[in-house]
Amino acid sequence: MDDVCAKRDMGNLAAADLGQITRAVKRKLKMLQYRPEVIDGCLAGTSMAL
Repeated sequence: MDDVCAKRDMGNLAAADLGQITRAVKRKLKMLQYRPEVIDGCLAGTSMAL
């Protein structure tokens, strides 16, 4: 499983404009919508609770 919590995915984005950043963020959020276990794992790593 890829590490969705890693900052490198968005950190390596060399966006040409704000629209490209917006599309990239929306794409990542859409992916996370169908993988709630990733959110749980990220929160567990920070000791935060829902």
